[in-house]
Amino acid sequence: VENLYKWDSWLQTLTVPQTNADMQAGKAPERICEAAVYNYHRTLRAMLSRAVKMGKIDTNPYERLRGEFRKGIKESVEYLTEEEIAAFESLHPMQGSQAAAARDLFVFQLYTGLSYSDAQAFDIGDYKEVDGKWIHTGTRIKTGVPYVNQLLPPVIEILQRYGWQAPKILNSDYNKCLKILGDAVGIKTRLHSHLARHTFATRMLRMGVKIENLSKMLGHTNIQTTQIYAKILPKQVEQGFEQIKKVVH
Repeated sequence: VENLYKWDSWLQTLTVPQTNADMQAGKAPERICEAAVYNYHRTLRAMLSRAVKMGKIDTNPYERLRGEFRKGIKESVEYLTEEEIAAFESLHPMQGSQAAAARDLFVFQLYTGLSYSDAQAFDIGDYKEVDGKWIHTGTRIKTGVPYVNQLLPPVIEILQRYGWQAPKILNSDYNKCLKILGDAVGIKTRLHSHLARHTFATRMLRMGVKIENLSKMLGHTNIQTTQIYAKILPKQVEQGFEQIKKVVH
């Protein structure tokens, strides 16, 4: 148990990998987020549980620490504005390069809401064409929760370029390339693989998608997870009330 606390303290010191440009500019390294720390704990806990089942160890020390190392609750979520999305989509790195794969995978996520792992496991064979729409009901790799997905024109365009596969790139290389691409068009928010998923969610809400439906699109385990996105759109909520006022009067 003591070692778990020591490991947690060490995890709290980890930083996000820097690009050469960051190091040359003398930028201070950014510490990894609380969600990343939680994911490390969750992975180790699962491995130790498996070790117990295999008879390698007697007990899982995490069982003695219930309530510890909880996932941090986010009060806000970063996402890209429509202007930033347009700026990113205007990028056209040389085809075949890692930068091109990163650009296309990010756009792929922007229009599907799929996580990095689900996007990398994408299989066009899972989709069925219904009334001219490519639709798939699958389960998330991370949680095993069902989700519903539909391929929009920008996604189909990318798939056609990659032989009906999603662009393949290691997550570490992906995030490094995204940092460079974001800097190239002046996006202040640090780009990373999960930011596209956040952006997809906020866009859907702005376009009027019900939060219950968005939860199914994202494959969340419960709607409370999805509701964090509703909290970051106060302006859109105010506009909704203004529309109601017009109807009433």
